[in-house]
Amino acid sequence: MSKIDTVRAAMVQAMKEKNKERKDALSMLLSVLKNAEIDKRSPLTEDEENAVVKKEIKQCQETYDSAPADRTDIKEEAALRIQVYKEFAPEDMSVDQIREVIQSVLEELGIEKPTPADKGKIMKVLMPKVKGKADGKVVNQTLADMSK
Repeated sequence: MSKIDTVRAAMVQAMKEKNKERKDALSMLLSVLKNAEIDKRSPLTEDEENAVVKKEIKQCQETYDSAPADRTDIKEEAALRIQVYKEFAPEDMSVDQIREVIQSVLEELGIEKPTPADKGKIMKVLMPKVKGKADGKVVNQTLADMSK
């Protein structure tokens, strides 16, 4: 069952429960997923669906962070959307899991102690392995911590 079908089923359930806010959030997510599928001109893979959901979560987080303090309505709506979208997002890798992947990449490249000069070479191999499974900032920070 694709993510579009799952989100659509959840939206129908929210309509039956007369939960307008949840239905609206799911409707937005469904729309974004469908548009991504239309842009691709073929069904999305699971990784692509997850990337779309993660992107929406990130955008909602930016909206939440950039909203003025006195605009609680915007903050509440963004927080609700983040909460709803996280139900459909895969769990991010933990820092320990990221360290394991970095370690395997270092072994693959034959690097014992990474230096800042090696960062570009490491990231080029590392990012495709963690794409959609971990936040790039966390990966970058973890690699930086290991390079010290």
